[in-house]
Amino acid sequence: MILSFEGLLIFSEDARKLADFYKNIVGLKLLDEMVMGEDEEEVFMFGTGNHDSPTLTIMDHTKVKGVNKNPERMIFNLEVDNIIKETKRLTDGKAKLIQDIYHVENYGQIATFADSDGNYFQLVQTRAN
Repeated sequence: MILSFEGLLIFSEDARKLADFYKNIVGLKLLDEMVMGEDEEEVFMFGTGNHDSPTLTIMDHTKVKGVNKNPERMIFNLEVDNIIKETKRLTDGKAKLIQDIYHVENYGQIATFADSDGNYFQLVQTRAN
């Protein structure tokens, strides 16, 4: 039986650079930073600090090289309280805007960005906000 969605891992050729993007540009909270394994791969864990919330973990991986060639394959969402303000903050911070804010009926508003490795992520403001 599956109990919950625990987290998302993103592997990178340069985990520190990618983690800096999510910390400094996106504004995610860095919960932990560590070195793991014989190759001393860097690991960065982001989240809200709430134990019930999933984490975003960014790790070095020797088999990952360059930018993501298929960023549309997997996109994750970050919920925000004000999508207009947050989209402007990210674009002002030089995050690459892929798709400007658009409305999805019965869901809310979405804006799509690319991180420094070319992975896509979205800011979402749901109807409940």
